Amino acid sequence: MALDTLNPGCPSGLGTPGGDEDAPINIGAFVRTDAKGDETLELMIEGASCAACIKKIEGGLLALPGVSDARLNLSTKRLRVAWRPGALAPEAVAATLVRLGYRAQPFDPEVAQQNIDQEGRFLLRCLAVAGFGAMNIMMFTTPIWFGDDMGADTRTLMHWFSALVAVPCGLYAAQPFLRSAWKALRAGRANMDVPISLAVVLTFTMSIAETAMGGAHTYFDGITMLLFFLLIGRYLDHRLRERARTAAREILALQAVTARRVGAGGEVEAIASREIAIGDRLLLAVGERAPCDGVIVEGTSDLDCAMLTGETLPAPARPGDAILAGSINVSRPITMRARARAEDSAVAELARLIEVGEQGRGRFVRLADRAAALYVPVVHSAAALTFIGWMVGPLILQAMGVDVAGPDARVALANAVAVLIITCPCALGLAVPAVQVVATGRLFKAGVLVRSGDALERLAQIDMVVFDKTGTLSLGKPKLVSGPDAATLLAAASLARVSRHPLSRALVEAAGPGAACTGAVEHPGEGVEAMLDGKPARLGKRRFAAPGEADAPDDAPELWFARDAQAPVRFTFADALRPDAAAAVAALKARGYDVEMLSGDRATAVESAAKAAGIDAWRAGVTPAQKTARMQALRGLGRKPLMVGDGLNDAAALAAAHASASPGHAVEASQAAADFVLQGDALMGLVEAIDVAKRAQRRASENLFFSAIYNVMAAPLAAAGLLTPLIAAIAMSGASLIVTWNALRMQGRRAWTSGSFLRLPPSSWVQSGLAPSCGVCAPANTRISTAPRTGS
Repeated sequence: MALDTLNPGCPSGLGTPGGDEDAPINIGAFVRTDAKGDETLELMIEGASCAACIKKIEGGLLALPGVSDARLNLSTKRLRVAWRPGALAPEAVAATLVRLGYRAQPFDPEVAQQNIDQEGRFLLRCLAVAGFGAMNIMMFTTPIWFGDDMGADTRTLMHWFSALVAVPCGLYAAQPFLRSAWKALRAGRANMDVPISLAVVLTFTMSIAETAMGGAHTYFDGITMLLFFLLIGRYLDHRLRERARTAAREILALQAVTARRVGAGGEVEAIASREIAIGDRLLLAVGERAPCDGVIVEGTSDLDCAMLTGETLPAPARPGDAILAGSINVSRPITMRARARAEDSAVAELARLIEVGEQGRGRFVRLADRAAALYVPVVHSAAALTFIGWMVGPLILQAMGVDVAGPDARVALANAVAVLIITCPCALGLAVPAVQVVATGRLFKAGVLVRSGDALERLAQIDMVVFDKTGTLSLGKPKLVSGPDAATLLAAASLARVSRHPLSRALVEAAGPGAACTGAVEHPGEGVEAMLDGKPARLGKRRFAAPGEADAPDDAPELWFARDAQAPVRFTFADALRPDAAAAVAALKARGYDVEMLSGDRATAVESAAKAAGIDAWRAGVTPAQKTARMQALRGLGRKPLMVGDGLNDAAALAAAHASASPGHAVEASQAAADFVLQGDALMGLVEAIDVAKRAQRRASENLFFSAIYNVMAAPLAAAGLLTPLIAAIAMSGASLIVTWNALRMQGRRAWTSGSFLRLPPSSWVQSGLAPSCGVCAPANTRISTAPRTGS
């Protein structure tokens, strides 16, 4: 099913891959509603290959009324268009793409990958043919270069032999550029492949004409070398983007491709995962992956979620528990009910996060896009002026009495072609995307998903970090910190094993394996009651298990355990910090960043967590509105805060911050508002992300500067006739290789990993404070360091 560029009158704008009007499809069937309530459509685009294609497609779609977002990912060829409900007919999207000259079909990951693999193989074949032609032409051109005594007839014969190799090899190898240019011209537009194709055609034509006239100079070797180097750059770009595609595929590989559906009569049938409908009952055998997100309805087992959450131990799963796509059933067969389609699962969403991170473009990329958009008119004008100058210049000099040779159309054309070749903006087009793709892939390996390209730029600009406590600095899971002897702990745990309360789970975790007490009864909201060794026992709230005891002064989360006539005992819990929370905070301070913590929790809990993490500035009892107001106040003071939070109450603050991050377990609303998503329980990935963002900014600046200097210096040399088309091809391709190599330098050893430890003495940690805050943003339970800020 494809948009038919040959038959734009197709009613729906969509048809079969061959453009068959007799097989149109209903494009409205592929429209979905996203979390913001906008209508979205995802298509796979064919023929897009450069920054100008992105600008053309996105610009054309954003011009449609009601369209709020249009993003094309060159790596996966996925186009996502979003518009306000009812503001746009989906057929208008199809018609616009047809008008712009691009083919498309509803996005299917399997088909997309097949097309991408096919494109890579095709580029490799073209590269091999160009290399074969370039090497074999050397057999005929080398004698011409060094054969001073070669006669004119022999030289012409060598030129014809060169043509016999160069023409078929060159025309085959030039297909990626010729096809792209032809599609653009048919749509009434020009892309960066148009001048490249023009240079190829003119050089071939000029060389054949020169050979037919018995001329001394041809450029069969130069044009095949040009195509060889151009294809090296394009294939490297393809492979570079393959890194991000591989990351997305690795995530999607966590999702099963088949499932076993349980029918109404209990019969089991095997189906493809894409056929799963919401509400289907699915049987999951031991060792199988969950094909979609759902809820367990029958059976108990353990789930291995290591690839999703980083948790090394299998998690218990019972009826009513949620199960995510990609989780492996470890212990016993279970039955689950699908609550999302396979393409809408948590695994698919992670893959989309990677793609969004790769395709997002910030200030540097927008700058490169604008420069690339100016390329076609500027380079055509420069080539035309070069030709005119070499044709008219000698006449002017002769009129002035200067003794110079007359105009030579062949020399003028050769110099104009050299300008077309050497000014090809391949290096400029790769300057920022190459850095962005490498940085995104590196952070993915470090457990950080990047949601947008400009997020890397904004992260490099931050000057302070603000943390939420529960679920961000802490694990969001209570941990036993004090209690009586081991025997009492085991006894209390036997009652706790029948409860799913978080404190009961923490008590059981501290006690270790054991048997649950038989005959235990749970009183919702109160506790558990049972007979232990023939004597009554209770575990739960103070008023339930120990009503005669006084309230504890520390206000810590607690469970009381009492049995028979023995004195009740108290278990206290705390929300444990992430293992590397203190190291991450120290690393941020060592880099000169101010660190603050905002939490809606109790003052005692927040103070304890802040002290353990090494944070001097903290606020307790903060409401969601106050968190957002704090971000706005900081930005009003000229600060650029990074907000790190996980809860629904953090979503507004995340959106209001200069940059934002959320842990991988955060609620969907927080992840949607965040620029970065941290996988696993480690926070050091945040430090790695900041370091990578700063290096990415430097690499992008270096690439843009080099690309600009290269074009400024190379174009006048070509126009002056100092560079032949062969040398121009080598220089242009060398610039692309340098830009790519500079981006790949970011793949060096990571300074910080999720398993690293901070090896800095406390004396080297920077003690920093915060700018003054307004009364709206600073609740009563506030401690702010007054130490002077050291900068970032």
